Amino acid sequence: MARILSIDYGKKRTGLAVTDPLQLIAGGLATVSTSELFDYLKNYVSREDVELIVIGEPRQPNGQPSENLQRVQQFVSRWRKAMPQIPVEYYDERFTSVLAHQAMIAGGLRKKARQDKALVDEISATIILEDYMRSFKGNGNGEK
Repeated sequence: MARILSIDYGKKRTGLAVTDPLQLIAGGLATVSTSELFDYLKNYVSREDVELIVIGEPRQPNGQPSENLQRVQQFVSRWRKAMPQIPVEYYDERFTSVLAHQAMIAGGLRKKARQDKALVDEISATIILEDYMRSFKGNGNGEK
């Protein structure tokens, strides 16, 4: 099996998370400058076997597209043209930042650490990936 990588795409910074090769565990990978994201991912997939990229689909709580959706779609379009062998799927990312902050509090991080936006982005990417993986375990057959 190959890894699944998730992206919490932001205007300035982007959080990344990845599974282990058996796709059992999701963990934070990095937070990178969005301007460097494309090159970072190309380099990563040249070293690691990645079968799928899951990217957070930014929506407002009412389900309407957020202002960041257009930037995400442009990135996905560019990626699909350059690397068509690695598919990209959108996954609803509503409330992941809130959940990331809650996880940081539950983990005992001090207020100063919780203000680290790069860490929040990486944890958000991990939550997106965990939710994505859980959605397939729940269908009874484990298939995507």
